[in-house]
Amino acid sequence: MKILVCISKTPDTTAKIAFTDNNTKFDTNGVQWIINPYDEWYSLVRAIELKEADASTVIHLITVGIADAEPVIRKALALGGDEAIRVNTENSDAYYIAGQIAEIAKHGQYDLIFTGKETIDYNGSSIGGMIAEFLNIPYVALATKFELNASKAIITREIEGGEEICEVELPVVVSCQKGVAEQRIPNMRGIMAARTKPLKVTEPVAFESLTSIISFELPHAKAGVKLIPADQPEELARLLHEEAKAF
Repeated sequence: MKILVCISKTPDTTAKIAFTDNNTKFDTNGVQWIINPYDEWYSLVRAIELKEADASTVIHLITVGIADAEPVIRKALALGGDEAIRVNTENSDAYYIAGQIAEIAKHGQYDLIFTGKETIDYNGSSIGGMIAEFLNIPYVALATKFELNASKAIITREIEGGEEICEVELPVVVSCQKGVAEQRIPNMRGIMAARTKPLKVTEPVAFESLTSIISFELPHAKAGVKLIPADQPEELARLLHEEAKAF
């Protein structure tokens, strides 16, 4: 079994968000970067669990980014990846990123490609489906359980009002979310081993970008909370009727 896990670098959830260049670029000053949680906690850990069940399994990691993404990919190696690939380019267009990953995957003969359901910065949820389309293989989104039965994958996914169980022949692309696996923390042995694991840097292939960022905008500040004394229900009713009706 050969697995490719897609890893994205995202700002820490506690990072202060600001923009520069007339709100066209994310301000990276002082930002702590992490592995996208959906990639780390679910897709990568499920791949590691599959390797623990079958020692012949090989896990490759891939990220699309410049050199500052390497600490993030090294952490993913510390968790349990065998080797990593970094496509040396910086681009936020999902179509472009998926095309770069698919180009690597074409030559890797992977049985399984895992992505997180989305990244926590752009929330696009589109990379996995595009990779599958480029490779002409099946795609199953929003997996909450993943099991293998010989050359078939049995995948439970969320649908409106319930769950759906899919059975699909490998190879397949799967996007993972909460339920697939539980978060792990790298141990010292893994951190030390990650320093010597292969990290191959490749140059991007020529590929079209379909989108560009025009501007960013912060959400409006939240309004203050109004506290109404318990002995004034009429005032509460008035406020709910006149001021809260828009919600």
